[in-house]
Amino acid sequence: MEKSKVILIVDDNRNFVDRIKIILEESTNVGEIFSASCYEETSQLLKDIEPDIVLLDINMAGKNGIEVLKMIKKTKQNCDVIMITNHAEDYYRHQCMELGANYFLDKSLDFALVPGIINKCIEKRN
Repeated sequence: MEKSKVILIVDDNRNFVDRIKIILEESTNVGEIFSASCYEETSQLLKDIEPDIVLLDINMAGKNGIEVLKMIKKTKQNCDVIMITNHAEDYYRHQCMELGANYFLDKSLDFALVPGIINKCIEKRN
């Protein structure tokens, strides 16, 4: 039997988080969905949960999403990270991919790709 996947959404845009949650709740392989809006909240949450997939924005209060990515890759090596940001410049794309992000998406242009990418990550884990 397939285990439902735990997903963490890290983004300070409440509308974005709510839209992603609605999409994810329609997926049969998604179990618990957690969200955090800043570095501190994310850091605390990662002490308590083992996410399979993290959707991560770059811009947030406290340290940025790149620092969160570094923390995740140090402590949760088995976690897929999907960077999804309005800061989709090549500089950030290159830096995030080098640090271990599995995907790097432009929030405005690639939003429709998110469900398919999450499903791809889930299938890879089953």
